[in-house]
Amino acid sequence: MKFGSRGYPQLRSGACRSLPTLNLARLTMHYLLMYELVPDYLERRGEHRDAHLKLAWAAAERGELLLAGALAEPTDGAVLLFTGASPAVAEAFATADPYVLSGLVTRWRVREWTTVVGEHASKPVRP
Repeated sequence: MKFGSRGYPQLRSGACRSLPTLNLARLTMHYLLMYELVPDYLERRGEHRDAHLKLAWAAAERGELLLAGALAEPTDGAVLLFTGASPAVAEAFATADPYVLSGLVTRWRVREWTTVVGEHASKPVRP
């Protein structure tokens, strides 16, 4: 066995090609957190919006929340796209969300979303 200048064993050229590669996109799934909102959501959200956005941006900075926003015309729901190994991150977000705690969200649920197309698809499928 040959040793390199730093004392570590040298591998023959191409030896690492036989090792399995780790693809993190395949280890995580996508989860949709779906909110149903009160009819007067737009009028009532103001006092809770900063706290809600602070929570959302913190989740985004941790890499958990990819996209989020209210549905338009009518504004009767919202969808938040999470990534992770389980739905627990999305569920924890909902239980801590000021919009949920203040009653702006009448119902929420988390659904696993099997993504098959796109750079970050959890289970890419090509023809």
